[in-house]
Amino acid sequence: MNDTTVTLVGNVATAVEYRDTATGGVARFRFAVTARRWDREKALWSDGPTSFYTVSAWRSLGANLAASVSVGEPLVVHGRLRVREDERDGQRKTFVDVAALAVGHDLSRGTAAFRRAARSAPGPDQERDPTGEGVAALGPAPDRDPWAGAAADAVAEAATRFVTVS
Repeated sequence: MNDTTVTLVGNVATAVEYRDTATGGVARFRFAVTARRWDREKALWSDGPTSFYTVSAWRSLGANLAASVSVGEPLVVHGRLRVREDERDGQRKTFVDVAALAVGHDLSRGTAAFRRAARSAPGPDQERDPTGEGVAALGPAPDRDPWAGAAADAVAEAATRFVTVS
């Protein structure tokens, strides 16, 4: 299917509303995205127009979003874009909706603490745990960062190759 996917960076404009439906829970909120540009003449950032989107998130994403997000928080929303027209009070209006596939806090503007949600049984899009105990627990962190060790080893090896003899 040819969907238009977008990634939006902005702020939560309304409280997240969560409700259970026959096909799973859904969370909805309005999302504000304001373009900012550097004005060279004034040496200031200036705000452009603000676009508003209605974001919907289904099932576990919706439940986690409702428990994690408040009005005014900066987010990154990735999802399927849908533009629709509706007639209200004799006027034709255009609405832009995003069916969220992933949502997260914008860490360029603050910090967040992630807590993994417990899952009872894997869904069709999740890999099964071979132990049969649900989501596999993460083991302890290694004593040494394997990437840092590999980088140090590569630098040491490169240094031995480029020894100049005079």
